[in-house]
Amino acid sequence: MATEAHTEEGSALVFHPLDQFIVKPLFGDGPVQWYTPTNVTLWMALAVLAIVALFVIGTRGRAIVPTRVQSVAEVMYGFVYKMIEDVTGHDGVKYFPYIMTLFLFILFGNFLGLLPKSFTTTSHIAVTAVLGFGVFFVVTAIGFIKHGFHFLGLFWMSDAPLILRPIIAIIEVISYFVRPVSHSIRLAGNIMAGHAVIKVFAGFAAIAAISPVSVAAITAIYGLEVLVAFIQAYVFTILTCVYLKDALHPGH
Repeated sequence: MATEAHTEEGSALVFHPLDQFIVKPLFGDGPVQWYTPTNVTLWMALAVLAIVALFVIGTRGRAIVPTRVQSVAEVMYGFVYKMIEDVTGHDGVKYFPYIMTLFLFILFGNFLGLLPKSFTTTSHIAVTAVLGFGVFFVVTAIGFIKHGFHFLGLFWMSDAPLILRPIIAIIEVISYFVRPVSHSIRLAGNIMAGHAVIKVFAGFAAIAAISPVSVAAITAIYGLEVLVAFIQAYVFTILTCVYLKDALHPGH
């Protein structure tokens, strides 16, 4: 992340905390088209390569006594597998590859974004919306494929008083279609906010009088962002499991 700050006309301290989220082409300064390689493209590719390095190259030995890299991969595998099994039941385990891929992509994207001069891909709603709406369409498709129109029973609260059921059904439908929006905005908003705050304190670090305070604040917030990077990947994944559970078991 950029931390530069400068004075304008010798008095005002100027820094732009949102500049770090600007999408830029990797080659040249032309306009960004859908096919243009950008900093987003680069850091998403690095996230994929890091995942491959950990799970393919790091575990290729399949050692009975695992190496440190293999141990990390096994812990992640077991963590996500148990999450899926606990939330969705045994029926959801067949969707483990998809959910594991989501978790790893978000986790590595978040952590790589904490490196100096990096770009945080998960801070962009364009990236998280693809993930969020992807989950929405996949889960909805699974619901209709497995249950047909009985999947609509998800919106009908049969245990509620009859007079309230239509009102509750409307609320449930609205809530269901809001899911992908909240799913994607929650991730992007939390990641963007943390990085912006770090940039603000980094700008104040240029002032000698408050530099020690700014450095201490940056250190504290950075430590918090390391935790947030994991928590946001976990939250996105467990919500995906909850939505999948609704598709597999739609009855209230």
